[in-house]
Amino acid sequence: MRDKDYLLERAGVTGYNKPKRTPNHPTKSHVVVAKEGDKIKLIRFGAQGATGSPDGSARNKAWKARHATNIAKGKMSAAWWSNKIKW
Repeated sequence: MRDKDYLLERAGVTGYNKPKRTPNHPTKSHVVVAKEGDKIKLIRFGAQGATGSPDGSARNKAWKARHATNIAKGKMSAAWWSNKIKW
C-alpha cells in the first residue's frame, strides 16, 4: 500500500476528501484523495473545460441519469465527486 502522505503531497491537497482544481492537468479538472474507512484512493475527475449545468435543467438531469449507477458507488468513484463538485 502507498504511503498516505505521499498521495496527499502528490495530489497537492490539504487533506482527505478535499477536492482541488487542477488547471494545468491536460484532461482532468479536479483531483481528490478519497478516504472511506481504511481505504485511500487518488481520484482525478471531471473533463477539463466542461462546465456543469443549473440544477433541474435537461442537461443536468441527463448527466445524472447517465451516471446514476456510478454515483451510487459512493466516495470512492469519480462520478460521485463529479456529481458533488461539478453538477
